[in-house]
Amino acid sequence: MGGTVRWGVLATGGIAERFTADLRSMPDAEVVAVASRTEASAKAFADRFGISRAYGEWAALVADEDVDVIYVATPHHAHRAAAGLALEAGKAVLCEKALTLNAREAEELVTLARDRGLFLMEAMWMYCNPLIRRAAELVRDGAIGEIRTVQADFGLAGPFAPDHRLRDPAVGGGALLDLGVYPVSFAQLLLGEPDSVQAHALLSPEGVDLNTGMLLGWASGASALLSCSIVADTPLTASVTGSEGRIDFPRGFFFPERFTLLRNGQEPREYVNEDDPHSLRHEAAEVMRCLRAGETESPLVPLDGSLAVMRTLDAVRDRIGVRYPSELAVTPA
Repeated sequence: MGGTVRWGVLATGGIAERFTADLRSMPDAEVVAVASRTEASAKAFADRFGISRAYGEWAALVADEDVDVIYVATPHHAHRAAAGLALEAGKAVLCEKALTLNAREAEELVTLARDRGLFLMEAMWMYCNPLIRRAAELVRDGAIGEIRTVQADFGLAGPFAPDHRLRDPAVGGGALLDLGVYPVSFAQLLLGEPDSVQAHALLSPEGVDLNTGMLLGWASGASALLSCSIVADTPLTASVTGSEGRIDFPRGFFFPERFTLLRNGQEPREYVNEDDPHSLRHEAAEVMRCLRAGETESPLVPLDGSLAVMRTLDAVRDRIGVRYPSELAVTPA
């Protein structure tokens, strides 16, 4: 695939607006169609962003022959259905994180994509950020020695009303899938899938997690202390400490403007992001690079890594006693 990559946007919420706005700033990307569950919502979105086609059903979007790749921006509970529909139609897919509600659904999507030889990527934009990539490279190269601890948090003060989607178990509400996926993904980028998972949470009357603490452990002796919350404004920082130094990310670690490398016995060194840290362009560029190269998986956001994160999130929910309504009728394997 060469030239302009033509995007279809599935859903019209806030994250879809941000991603579409960033795509419009990229000369090699074009948003040619949008779909929502209602034609009115799709048309309003299309009018706002100058998109030529607006569909009131997902099936029409995935059947559009002028669309090269579908960006799935629905709430978590609809990721499996929306991304699966697009893959069944032969479309490449970028699907918002967390990839699905649970590891079982994620396995189904990954199997479908691999069986059909189609591109699929979780929209973990943090992994595509140049500073996150640089920090991970430093860790891999031994800049701080053997990893001993990782700390990361993501919390919002709220309050969120009981009818807000973050409080709704039917759509995968709670802190974990929306916010906790970032600290977990950060730790697993550096250490891989943990060997042990412990967790504690405050649950809402609706049965979603409001405040969750996680302790992940690895056979190497490394550990990660992570937290997420929709009832507390946490620092939003991250640190990785090794036997020979430390890397610190200030507030907003998942869209960093800078980080500091502190090596034992040496002066601190600061790394600065030269681009807009809030931009989603990096993940869009990675998708388009993969499509042009004929790659069906991104080395920056590998599917096996997304599956491993989903298994950890499942383990956390098992420890804190959270299950979503759609899972209650499914007997665990």
